[in-house]
Amino acid sequence: MNLFQKLINYFKETRQEMRHVNWPTRQNTIRFTLLVVGVSVAVAALLGLLDILFQFLLNRFVL
Repeated sequence: MNLFQKLINYFKETRQEMRHVNWPTRQNTIRFTLLVVGVSVAVAALLGLLDILFQFLLNRFVL
């Protein structure tokens, strides 16, 4: 097979596999996106608070 035929075959197989994918509903996609954003904000807030705490402790005991 030459390169062009391999490329055509690849796209055909990819299209067949994409038909077998079980795509989430719009509602599930929105729900999971909000969950990821919420968890990311919570982790950022926790890390920010820990940074403030460690900075305070470092300034208190070292400086």
